[in-house]
Amino acid sequence: MQDNITHSVQSTSLADILERILDKGIVIAGDIRIQIADIDLLNIKIRLMVASVERAKEMGIDWWESDPYLSSKVKKLEEENQQLNEKLISLTKAVA
Repeated sequence: MQDNITHSVQSTSLADILERILDKGIVIAGDIRIQIADIDLLNIKIRLMVASVERAKEMGIDWWESDPYLSSKVKKLEEENQQLNEKLISLTKAVA
């Protein structure tokens, strides 16, 4: 007599796992410290957060919007900074 054994297997695809992580977010944090006689020789702090842009904004994280190196406005900001520096130099010379 053959026994029928059924197993309930729930498969989750990589896309489902990634969707869950991006929806909820995940934070990985770690510190590495090397010290001898209470003197820090090396101190590394590692912080990694994986989340969707929408989720990150909900948590108040939006540094990529104001970081000049990640913005397409970098060239304009550099030119504006150069102009301000030139004006400052000319005003300093005029006052002196």
